[in-house]
Amino acid sequence: MSIGLFRQVVRNLGSSDGTSSSQGGRYSSFRRLFKWLSPGIFVKRWLLTIYIGVLMTILGLAIWLKLTPIFWLFQTVDRAIEFLAKVIPNYLSGPMVLGCGLFLIFWGHSRSLGEISKVLRPDGGQTLLDMLWNNRRLNRGPKIVAIGGGTGLSTLLRGLKLYSANLTAIVTVADDGGSSGRLRRDFGVLPPGDIRNCIAALADEEKLLTELFQYRFEAGDGLMGHSFGNLFLTAMSEITGDLERAVVASSKVLAIRGRVLPATLTDVTLWARLADGRIIQGESSIGEADGQIVEIGCTPEHPPALPAAIAAIQEADYIIMGPGSLYTSVISNLLVPEIAAAIAARNVPRIYVCNIMTQPGETTGYTVADHIESVDRACGQKLFDAVLVQKNPPSAGCLQNYAEENSYPVLLDRDDVKQLGRSIFSVNVMEEDTTTRYLRHNSRRLAKALIHFYRRAQESSSHRSIKVATVARNIKSA
Repeated sequence: MSIGLFRQVVRNLGSSDGTSSSQGGRYSSFRRLFKWLSPGIFVKRWLLTIYIGVLMTILGLAIWLKLTPIFWLFQTVDRAIEFLAKVIPNYLSGPMVLGCGLFLIFWGHSRSLGEISKVLRPDGGQTLLDMLWNNRRLNRGPKIVAIGGGTGLSTLLRGLKLYSANLTAIVTVADDGGSSGRLRRDFGVLPPGDIRNCIAALADEEKLLTELFQYRFEAGDGLMGHSFGNLFLTAMSEITGDLERAVVASSKVLAIRGRVLPATLTDVTLWARLADGRIIQGESSIGEADGQIVEIGCTPEHPPALPAAIAAIQEADYIIMGPGSLYTSVISNLLVPEIAAAIAARNVPRIYVCNIMTQPGETTGYTVADHIESVDRACGQKLFDAVLVQKNPPSAGCLQNYAEENSYPVLLDRDDVKQLGRSIFSVNVMEEDTTTRYLRHNSRRLAKALIHFYRRAQESSSHRSIKVATVARNIKSA
């Protein structure tokens, strides 16, 4: 059995959950055994090193003591084994002793590793083996750069962190409303709201941290309306000197999986020119302007990109844009020219996650092709090769609820999208809240679909490389 096939077996065992309750214990033990045997955990080699060290220690003592005590010890053991062989045949006594030895080895290691697991995870959520296995699997994941803002990006990250630890979120810093806008005006810091959401989404203890970071003070002079997460990041910015260092320090303190980076450290303000000639200033005002956007920009005009963000794009295996508000969450990042240029220069899978519903006042009446054209027009170049769209339509009750707010499904105009040179990846990633009748992307389904697209793109790239190499060899041989 090849290593790749063995890993596939272990992956299937790790993802299977269809065992019955009577077989659960045996199956769990069997699965753990396969995980231990799988290469790449980097534990078995060190256990073997310990055994070799023990044998060498015994041998060293034997040589140092001129074999005298060891000789008599071995002689005593030899006599005991010889006596045992006379009483019990060797074909029975040998396997019995061997079995006892192996049992003691595995039992001792199981108990010792179990005690270590209790220290590392007092809640008993994962065994040490599961922690090692997940850590190795996530560290081998692709280098993914996700670009956006708002709740869409945090939803995406919440799912992607289950597939890779090599995540970088590049977040817009143009927010000027709510708590972020107040902190921006009062302290002169970059708006922390979207970054706060992404940090919470990437944390291991996501539920508790999200509740803490999203907690809003309901009383107190100056505190009312502020979220704890925004105040935390603002304080860290004051202590460390800027938002980038604040995010890095916060990420270490909170042990998040991946990185969160602002697109720029420049204090930018979005503006939009509408079809009726109006020019709207400010991110929060653009969505409320109730007009068709024909041009969007920022002040200052060409803000410098954060160097770490450019480096992440240049090293990325996979680049994802969206979901989120088209102009104020996605395109606002791409108004940093260096970021758009770095994305355009990468020959890796690049995909845009289109919104499920139109956004009143920002994308009213937009189709999928309209979303793509807006990105191309704002950046002046083609930045992605494929678009992910929702496959199944929402329920009638949900559609009626959105229609009251002048919001409708984003229609897929296949011919127009193909004319724009984009492939279409249609999949069901929608989740409907039966109580509120609002839609959102399901983080797990969205991440699974995006990882599937990436693997399929990698396979296609490998096949193309093989064909090119074969043609080159044929030409050379001819």
